[in-house]
Amino acid sequence: MNTKKSSLSLAHIVLGLFVLALLVFALFNQAGTLTAFAEERRAIKFPGTAGLPFSDGVIAGNTLYVAGQEGIDDQGKLTPGGISAETQAALANIEKVVKEAGFDLKDIVSVTVYLADIHEFPDMNKVYKTVMPDPKPARATVQVAGLVNNARVEISAIAVKRK
Repeated sequence: MNTKKSSLSLAHIVLGLFVLALLVFALFNQAGTLTAFAEERRAIKFPGTAGLPFSDGVIAGNTLYVAGQEGIDDQGKLTPGGISAETQAALANIEKVVKEAGFDLKDIVSVTVYLADIHEFPDMNKVYKTVMPDPKPARATVQVAGLVNNARVEISAIAVKRK
């Protein structure tokens, strides 16, 4: 009877060590992901936006999150000229954030375009194609009920620094 008890205990020990080894492997395998949570974040904030409750961009690890940018000038006024002019200015504002963060337009991997009127999609898209480098980032475009400043377009982006 002692033999069965010992072999059962040995089986439990071997199984326990195996499970422990799997957990250690999984932890080390996820170490890159876990360190990303521990990395410091740095905010990109331009003059004139001090009172606003958001950053123009936030860097976390090797990723930059660009807040929605409208087609406004340095004084915060909408660029006149409709959707094409606003799109050009919004993309220029994204480029400012991207450059300030030490990234390039080619580092952008995802873009979300918010349009006040989906019928203006072709005009927005014409400008977008001339500004964004190839390969173009993944993109979603949606119509919204309204945008701040009565803008025609707002664009946000995510960029990942290439190693």
